[in-house]
Amino acid sequence: MSFDQKALIFVAATAQDIGAGSQKCAQAVPSPCMSVCQMDEATGWCQGCLRTLTEITAWGTADETFKRQVWRDIEARVAPLLKASTDDLFDAAS
Repeated sequence: MSFDQKALIFVAATAQDIGAGSQKCAQAVPSPCMSVCQMDEATGWCQGCLRTLTEITAWGTADETFKRQVWRDIEARVAPLLKASTDDLFDAAS
């Protein structure tokens, strides 16, 4: 798996904001797109935004409930990836 580190940090922070009911996302749920647009074969997720192809294609016409659910799914996907990349960083420094 190869995921964009900056994208992971951004989507993790944004997912947390949306999940916490942040005022900046109260009216419109932002797209998670990071313009990386490459699918990871092992997971089936975009390497930038961690969405599936189904989620990506549905986004433009989806309602707010669907979009918030996608962000919750992203939040669940990103946690183990951040942990793994942190572990790799410290392993490389040893």
